[in-house]
Amino acid sequence: MSAPLLAVDHLTMRFGGLIAIGDLSFEAQPREITAIIGPNGAGKTTVFNCLTGFYRPSSGMLSLTHKNGQRFLLERLDGHLITRTARVARTFQNIRLFSNMTVLENLMVAQHAALMKASLFTLGGLFGLPGYRKAERNALELARHWLDKVGLTAKADEAANALPYGDQRRLEIVRAMCTGPELLCLDEPAAGLNPKESADLNQLLLSIKREEEIGILLIEHDMSVVMGISDHVVVLDYGRKIAEGPPSHVRADKAVIRAYLGEAEDAEEDAC
Repeated sequence: MSAPLLAVDHLTMRFGGLIAIGDLSFEAQPREITAIIGPNGAGKTTVFNCLTGFYRPSSGMLSLTHKNGQRFLLERLDGHLITRTARVARTFQNIRLFSNMTVLENLMVAQHAALMKASLFTLGGLFGLPGYRKAERNALELARHWLDKVGLTAKADEAANALPYGDQRRLEIVRAMCTGPELLCLDEPAAGLNPKESADLNQLLLSIKREEEIGILLIEHDMSVVMGISDHVVVLDYGRKIAEGPPSHVRADKAVIRAYLGEAEDAEEDAC
């Protein structure tokens, strides 16, 4: 059996006497969408912050395995190496675009590390060396591919902060994709979206999973998104896992329904 893309083993994160994450273990598979759900304060974003280097875990192991078998222990890496070498990309609850840059520039900046390497750290760019010009063309082609994917090609030269909210959400996701991730971590990507925008988001994430063959780790409060596209769901409460499994399993769990999906659904089930 092949190794999981991500293995979280006995992750604990303490802040003084507060245990934000307690002995959490789960796996995320390649080419699957794994959702982490729970109420505010359950520790979902803390998990992301541990995975992406914002926090150093108090204990536990975070193992990421690439398609080629190369393995990374994320808890031992600095944040910039988690992005550049382990190839973990993320978005945030609050949109963090470069608001005064254009839409296209946001996607080019996401490829800064590759362009700097190709430029021999500015010399190649200054003198227009062939290797740098090729890397720049490739970066522009990749950026335009993702703009076309989310229907933003016509807005490539507009300032990112001038885009409608839903477009900004999609731009943030494809900016993360421009880094070439093996694991894409999305923190509440459907927040603030209307039903049509949420449906479009579902299709975008499913196409990324299918066409790019990467794993997606998803934090989301919108249960229509979670249940509609997730392959596996992990449920947290006060930093501890209380359930996990396919969406159908989680949906049928009475404790999960009661705590996270609403008392009404539980009452309807009991009435049947």
